[in-house]
Amino acid sequence: MGTWRRAFLGIVALLAAVSLAKVLSSYAADIRQARARIATGAAIVRTPCGPIQYAVAGEGPPVLVIHGAGGGFDQGLDIGAPLVRAGFQVIAVSRFGYLGTPLPADASAAAQARAHACLLDALGIRGAAVIGASAGAPSAIQFALLFPERAQRLVLLVPASYAPRPGGAPSVETPEGVPLLFDTALRSDFLFWAAMQVAPDFMIRAILGTPPEVVHAASADEQARVARMLEHVLPVMPRRLGLENDAAVTSSLGPDAFEKILVPTLAVSARDDLYGTAAAARYAADHVRNASLVVYPSGGHLLVGHEREETAEIVAFLNARS
Repeated sequence: MGTWRRAFLGIVALLAAVSLAKVLSSYAADIRQARARIATGAAIVRTPCGPIQYAVAGEGPPVLVIHGAGGGFDQGLDIGAPLVRAGFQVIAVSRFGYLGTPLPADASAAAQARAHACLLDALGIRGAAVIGASAGAPSAIQFALLFPERAQRLVLLVPASYAPRPGGAPSVETPEGVPLLFDTALRSDFLFWAAMQVAPDFMIRAILGTPPEVVHAASADEQARVARMLEHVLPVMPRRLGLENDAAVTSSLGPDAFEKILVPTLAVSARDDLYGTAAAARYAADHVRNASLVVYPSGGHLLVGHEREETAEIVAFLNARS
């Protein structure tokens, strides 16, 4: 009996080792691909504001795309891809602490806005439309305030910006599970990858701020877009300092001087965005003099099911003459 028991346990251990080997092999292939993706397609320019990583795609009127939390130039390119197809030139920047752009001592939204201006100077671009997505909105707003002559148009896309909350709560809501992930999966490439494999719906809700049921009901193309956005958070570690800085900036947002923004502005969100950006979009639209508001009834933080409508709205806004 003892011999059979030892043999059985040996088989179990062998199967576990084989399974672990398959998991580690799959992870190694995926993280290698993720690292290769961010190793190409971007450049680093030395500016008076420090080194700044960026990528350029397309030809036409310039649009500075400022990525959200967990992003970098690669997320900016993902966000800007429909605009490239619509005839715009997308300048995708890596913000402070993301990928190839270091985190300076002053990493405030205003300092980041000045770095955006330094990047445009280095590229010989005087003025550009600006899209601030999610946690990219604070520096986009500051850019419009500090450089009104350079910001041709301002798009606040699911903006992590100020909105008054009951009891003085932070403007940006935190989906359930984010604090746990911030202390675990967002500190490890392997743990983040493993969480995507084991609990994709949880990651869609907590990281992407989008109800999973909305994704399940979406088209195959939209489901693929969501999966790509989640996958492109990898590798996490070169984004960690930026994530920490974003958490500090967005948890202490004050009322920006929206009334002083003179540039035409478009704010876009969805009512079921789990980061609560619909309130921020409405607040911005109510306080910017020349602002329009689009709030979809559903779609979450990624505006799932509305990519074509969203793109059409933004393209029409960017092409408008008034």
